[in-house]
Amino acid sequence: PSAQNDSSVKMRIAIDAMGGDNAPYSVIDACVELSKQGLPDFSITLIGDKKVLDGKVPSCIEICHTEEIIEMHEHPIEAFRKKKNSSIAIGTKLQKEKKVDALVGAGNTGAYIVFATFTLGRLQAVKRPVLATFFPTRKEHPALVLDVGANANSKPFHLYQFGVMGSLYVEKIKNKRNPSVGLLSMGEEDIKGNSLTIETFGLLKASKLNFIGNIEGHQILEGDCDVIVCDGSVGNAILKFGESIVEIIQSAIEQSINSSIRAKLGGALLLPSLKSFFSNMSYDEYGGVPLLGVNGVTIMCHGRSNAKAIKNAVLTAVKCVKEDVNTHIEQEFSKHGIENVV
Repeated sequence: PSAQNDSSVKMRIAIDAMGGDNAPYSVIDACVELSKQGLPDFSITLIGDKKVLDGKVPSCIEICHTEEIIEMHEHPIEAFRKKKNSSIAIGTKLQKEKKVDALVGAGNTGAYIVFATFTLGRLQAVKRPVLATFFPTRKEHPALVLDVGANANSKPFHLYQFGVMGSLYVEKIKNKRNPSVGLLSMGEEDIKGNSLTIETFGLLKASKLNFIGNIEGHQILEGDCDVIVCDGSVGNAILKFGESIVEIIQSAIEQSINSSIRAKLGGALLLPSLKSFFSNMSYDEYGGVPLLGVNGVTIMCHGRSNAKAIKNAVLTAVKCVKEDVNTHIEQEFSKHGIENVV
C-alpha cells in the first residue's frame, strides 16, 4: 500500500543517484546526513550503479541497481523512448507501481517532466503540469513562482490552473492560509500586458483565489505576493537571470574584499552577514522544484546541487507525501468548479 493511504507505513523516497553534476557524491553525502537523523518517517531507495554506491551509504538505505544514465544534453522525448532502464525511468516506474511515494533527482529536468507526465499521468482535470520554485524575498517568507519551465506556450486557462495549484502548494507546504496570488505582467493596471495576461487576469479575478492583481517584475522579491503566475518561458528566464545575478554579486563582493588589506579587514567583519545573505539566496535552501499536476511526487534539484540541496529536496518530498498535496489539488479544482473543464 502507498504511504499516502496508510499512516502506519513508512514513506518511501527514491533518489536518482546518477543525475547532476555532483552525482553520486552529493547524493551519498545527503543520505549519510539524513540517516544520522534516524529516518523516523521515511525510507530511502537509491537508484544507480550498485558497484559505485555499495558500501558508501548506510545499510538501512536500499540500492536499486542500474548503470543507464540520461545525460543532461539528451532530448527528453528520445530518452523516454530509448532509455527504459535509466535511473529516471526506473524511479518513475517504481512510483507508478506504488513501490515508492516520491522521486528526487538533480538530472535532466526535461526528462523528469516527460517521464512523470507520460508514466504517472496527470491528475484529474489538470491540463498542464507545472514547475514551481520558491524565490527569496525581503520578507521572512519566500514567493512561489510558476511556471518556471515546463510550458512555453501556455493558454489563459493553464495559467489559471497554475494559480490554483500554486496557492494550494503554499498553503500545505508553507502553512500559509489563503495565500495571495498575483499575475506577472508589464504593469499593475488591469489592461496592461499581452492577450495571454489580459485574458488570464479575467479568469483569476473571477476565481475564488485570493487574487491581488497584476504585479511587475520588481515586485517578485518584495514578498507582498505569495504566489506569482506566469508562462513557463517567462518564468524560466527570470529563474536563470536571478541565479546569474546572485553569482555575479557574490563574485564582485569577493573581488572587492580581496582588493586591499583594509577591504579584507572590513570583509572579515561582514562575513557572518554575507554568509547569511547568500544562504537565503541559495537554491540549496528551498528543497528542489516540484512538478505539480502529475499523479505522483517528483522533486527536481538544480544540476549543481550539493548534499544540502539534495537533503532539503528529500524533506520537501516527504512533506508533499505527508500533506497529500495531490489529493488536495484535485479537491481544490472541484471547489473551483474546474474538474471537468476541457
